[in-house]
Amino acid sequence: MKFGLALPYNEVRSVARWARLAEEAGWDGCFLGDAIWCEDPMIGLAAAAVVTSRIRLGTMIIPVPLRRPWKIASESVALDRLSNGRLTLGIGAGAVWMGWHAFPDEVTDTKARAAMLDETIDILTQLYQSKPFDYNGQHYHLKLTELDEMHYPPKPVQQPRIPLWVPGLWPRKKSMQRVLKCDGLLVEKLDENGRPATATPDDVREMKAFVEANRSLTTPFDIVINGSVKDLEATQQKETLLAWQAAGVTWWIEGLWDGTDETVVEVIRRAPPQLV
Repeated sequence: MKFGLALPYNEVRSVARWARLAEEAGWDGCFLGDAIWCEDPMIGLAAAAVVTSRIRLGTMIIPVPLRRPWKIASESVALDRLSNGRLTLGIGAGAVWMGWHAFPDEVTDTKARAAMLDETIDILTQLYQSKPFDYNGQHYHLKLTELDEMHYPPKPVQQPRIPLWVPGLWPRKKSMQRVLKCDGLLVEKLDENGRPATATPDDVREMKAFVEANRSLTTPFDIVINGSVKDLEATQQKETLLAWQAAGVTWWIEGLWDGTDETVVEVIRRAPPQLV
């Protein structure tokens, strides 16, 4: 299991320093969130890319209804190449409760946003190939067969595409079907009434079994948990993380979303947990 850090929002001036410290301390990844109005995570990750050489950089997550697929492709290819293939692109339909009501021109309908996410996954997969194709979706349309290839950007370093992580809302079938088209799932759970619930290692086992039984892609696949164990006693921390690892989790992301600089630096310097 790899260990990453979800760094605070709106702290782009600190991201490069935190990422450099995290790489030196042995962490495996640094991730930034996105919102309808915030300091852009792609710019923060670009700053991190130029001062690091090993650590993975990623988004958790970009709300795709706020950016057209070709804009996401342009930004992510630039960051992938800048980091020499260290980007993981977390994308989703967006958390409307995070202030979207203040921007009434944005799409807030749940089904429409889900459809935009599905189309974005399809389009990104093809754009990363830098080959001609046409696409006629409900929300997006492309006619790259009419565009001279001299105008195409280069392919990303990572092939066949930059890895895509999406939320997997267990046990929602449509959400889990979407996961099968991607390279990793961010574990989430809904109760029988459709409300957010706390996922367990047993839920992850079921999700992992579903993916293994139904995914046709042969590329590596990650199962990602975002949580916090920084305040647990060492034995309890180890037991918690070993349980997730045994269930099939490949990435533990320590959530520092609203942490102060002092807290973030302290957690980074502790180094990632040791499970052996």
